[in-house]
Amino acid sequence: MQAFPILSCILLCPVAGAIIIMFLPRHQDSRIKTVAAAATLLSLILSILVALGYDLALGGLQFRETIPWVKDLGISYALGVDGISVPLLLLTNLIGFSSVYASWQVEARSKEFFSLLLLLITGVMGTFLATDLFIFFLCYELVVIPIYLLIIMFGSSKRVSKEYAGMKLTIYLLIGSAFLLAGFIALFVEAQAQLGYPSMDLATLAGIDFPVDFQVFIYALMAFGFGTLLSMFPFHAWSPDGYAGAPTAVSMIHAGVLKKIGGYGLIRIGLFILPVGARYIAPLLAVLAIANVVYAGMICLSQKDLKYIVGYSSVSHMGYVLLGIASLNLISLNGAVMMMFAHGVMAALFFAMIGNLYHKSHTRNVGDFGGLAHQMPRLATGFMLAGLASLGLPGTVNFIGEFTIFVGAFRSYQILAMVAISGIVITAVYILRTMGHVLFGPRREEWEHLHDLRGVEMIPLLVLGGTIIFCGILPFTVMDLINRSIGQLLAQIGQLAGGGIF
Repeated sequence: MQAFPILSCILLCPVAGAIIIMFLPRHQDSRIKTVAAAATLLSLILSILVALGYDLALGGLQFRETIPWVKDLGISYALGVDGISVPLLLLTNLIGFSSVYASWQVEARSKEFFSLLLLLITGVMGTFLATDLFIFFLCYELVVIPIYLLIIMFGSSKRVSKEYAGMKLTIYLLIGSAFLLAGFIALFVEAQAQLGYPSMDLATLAGIDFPVDFQVFIYALMAFGFGTLLSMFPFHAWSPDGYAGAPTAVSMIHAGVLKKIGGYGLIRIGLFILPVGARYIAPLLAVLAIANVVYAGMICLSQKDLKYIVGYSSVSHMGYVLLGIASLNLISLNGAVMMMFAHGVMAALFFAMIGNLYHKSHTRNVGDFGGLAHQMPRLATGFMLAGLASLGLPGTVNFIGEFTIFVGAFRSYQILAMVAISGIVITAVYILRTMGHVLFGPRREEWEHLHDLRGVEMIPLLVLGGTIIFCGILPFTVMDLINRSIGQLLAQIGQLAGGGIF
């Protein structure tokens, strides 16, 4: 399987699906949806084969594909995966497959919707597969166009207009990408000066001993660019509005995997290539991470819109990821990657359930509901699974991610780690209070007509809910992959005693 271009097949399946959809007649909604489902299912199956076929004993980048593209600039079509990217690739396809079924009710302009959705999934996958700096940035930029069009064409207008939400999200993403582009160009120029030839290969760039001042400055640019995508405080305001204005599938992908590009980039590109710069900037990132955890968590307590609650909750949870990255040790980095995977599954399930409820009730206000568990037990199960995972209940996939982040962070920032733990209490308050208002208590007569999840509506619950439980009970299925590659990455950088890499 190592010789077969399986990564290219995974990447191109959604593209092929989008092309086929473009040639289908507009009125054939069922066929359009079937093609989208088949394309994402094939990518998911191939991603599972990659995860199963990854050789833990060997470690490092595997399933590599390299084709020279622009030799004068050192650009190659280069793909590869290791234990950091495999879980995120699998996460992307789990959510991509589920998002198609979460959007099964889309009828108006379904041709445009599903073709853009497949292109969005392709762009996100490409960032996790690319081992060339240019290909990474190209895929990152590919994400911006379809997500903007999907929001302004198919989004919902409640607290903010979909046009405002789409434009705000796009502007923030482009601002972040501008800083990334400046950093990437500087890396390329400095690398060429030291190597004597152009190269954008990540492994080659990581082998260069860049000057300390250069590393600090470029890592600061990357921290701003990737941090904006990660919704790092105070550059987080675009995120909840983007969730609220987006259609269900886009909210799932946005919360589930789009943000994870920021955390992945800080590790794969920032830490791997600029380790000394990471050391200098890390304390600032740790402080901002605590602001994410506490500030966004407190905002959740005052929100009434279900999407805004989950939106600000995602900002808070990304604070844990940022704290894990900033702690710069094996345990915390393991936890950060695990938390990205866990939060992606949990947030996608949350938005799938909220989208289903909104489609049937046309409201997301917490105060409008009550006792839904009586007539919608399956939907209530999805809400409770996502909610309990969000507050880190043992036995769910989020628990192991949060626990390892706290253990690793305590080695580097004891006080900040203790403050971060308070986020668990805040999360428990707003999650349990929201679930109590929406799902339990007296039944509301106006919602007696609502029907429970049925047919294809069950797919997101089964896929994402099953992943929450399976990986929560058997966390080693993901953690072994992550630990192997994080350990190798830190070994390449150089690890000192006491648990920290510096």
